[in-house]
Amino acid sequence: MKAELNIGSPAPDFTLRSKPVGGDVQMVKLSENFGKRPTVLFFVPLAFTPVCTKTFCAVSKENHWDEFRKMGAAVYGISVDSPFTLEAWAKDQGITFPLLSDFNREVAPQYGVLAEDFKGFQQVCWRSVFVINSQGKIAHMWKAPAEDGNQYPDMDGVRKALEEEMAATA
Repeated sequence: MKAELNIGSPAPDFTLRSKPVGGDVQMVKLSENFGKRPTVLFFVPLAFTPVCTKTFCAVSKENHWDEFRKMGAAVYGISVDSPFTLEAWAKDQGITFPLLSDFNREVAPQYGVLAEDFKGFQQVCWRSVFVINSQGKIAHMWKAPAEDGNQYPDMDGVRKALEEEMAATA
């Protein structure tokens, strides 16, 4: 893990591939949200693994995605899997928010979440969440602790950061 971001740091911009279920590969550029709405980025190690699946299914099926969207946020999941693997995972598990492929491992290092070794897997994303405000700055970040990389993301922290963003832009 390289970069060290802090609350208030500019969010590193990126363009990643996404493949919606049954759709064509699309390019998603983070900065297209700047000046418009906040963004939530959920990084996970790998598709089709138990904790990652439970995390993304919770975002999709426990109404977090709908709640965060109603708060004006764009929500994305990111892993090092290919866009085609992510499409199959979304279809298989009913994941309803866009999944972005950092297959070339360009974005995770910018956010300081590329794990050199995670339970024997090399160069995968460390489980983490970033809320980026509409000005493109880090408003909230959470990383699973080193001693328990399987910990689930802090949804209350995400919600609070989005509420603060809504209040600041109201």
